[in-house]
This record gives sequence, structure tokens and C-alpha cells, in this order.
Amino acid sequence: MTDSSNPYRRGRWYWEEFSATAPRAGADLAALRRGLDQEAGSVPALWPYHRCVLPEYVAEEGHRDYRLTAEHAALTLFAVHQQHQQRPMHVAGIGVGVALRTLRQSDKFSEEAVNRRVNAAATSTDTSELVHHLRGLVTQLRDIRQPLDYTRLYRDIRDWHFPEGQERVRRSWGAQYYAWTGGPGDPLATS
Repeated sequence: MTDSSNPYRRGRWYWEEFSATAPRAGADLAALRRGLDQEAGSVPALWPYHRCVLPEYVAEEGHRDYRLTAEHAALTLFAVHQQHQQRPMHVAGIGVGVALRTLRQSDKFSEEAVNRRVNAAATSTDTSELVHHLRGLVTQLRDIRQPLDYTRLYRDIRDWHFPEGQERVRRSWGAQYYAWTGGPGDPLATS
């Protein structure tokens, strides 16, 4: 299956296809979790789950690629999030900031503690640090059964490799986390 609209991806992302009721769902998630704290592309158990298409020189020479790094991170975080969950933890349209706002508003964790963790993730200076902080947050999201959009998370992690991408992602997460957008009936909202 090929997605002709995206030349950097073969088919749908794994998390878009995942079904908790599939016969191998538990084994698949266990394989994906083996990639935690490992370098992208270095864990053979994850290779079948990758959909990222790499430039030929990267694939032939085994160079690191920001797209593969982002997909690897999203796959492993998804596996942590989906563990022991029957309903899908990937739901299109739920941005990281929205999911984390729900976490902050839950009674499971203190608002101050969640704010600290979110701030630590948002001020990460590189992708490794970001993924480290996201792993803790994803574990907390799993505890309250709050899904998020892993395709969007993939794009956010991919963009984190670049300074302008980090700024865009921070603005997006901040707007979602603190609900800076106006809803219906908001006198400041523009049509």
C-alpha cells in the first residue's frame, strides 16, 4: 500500500493501522518497546514497523535521518501508551497540548507537577531530551487513558530537529495546553 500524497512514507503509519484486538497486538507492542532508549534504525525488531522512506544515500550508508529518528520515537512512545489499553491511544486530531491539558485537569496528578513536566519537555534543547520527557508524560496519559494524535506527534518530533521547528511546536503546544484559542461565542474570536 502506497500513499502517493507523501513521498516520505510507505502506506499508513503503524499507529494508524494498529488494532488492540489483532492477534499479534501484544507482541507487536513488546517489539516496539524494545526500541526505547535505542538509536533509530539500530533495533532489528522495529524494522518491520517503519514506514518512513529514506533518501537512498541515507539508507545505503546507514546515516542518521531526522525522519527515521522521529518515527522511531513515535513508535516507541505509542507502544508505551498503548500497553494494556483496549481502546486506541492514537486518535487523529488530539494534539499533544490538548492531551496534556486533559492530564493537567485530571485529578490523578497535581497541576503543578504536570506543568513542570510539560515545561521540561517544551524547553528541551534536542530531540533525545524531548523524547525522554515525553516518555514520562505518555506514561501519565496512559494512566488516565487519554489518547493523542501520533501522526501529529511524529511531525512535531521531526520538526524539533530544527530551531524554527522547535519554535513552531512550542507555540502549538502552548496554545493547546493553555487553550489560547477562542471557541464558539468567544467575543475575541474572529470568523
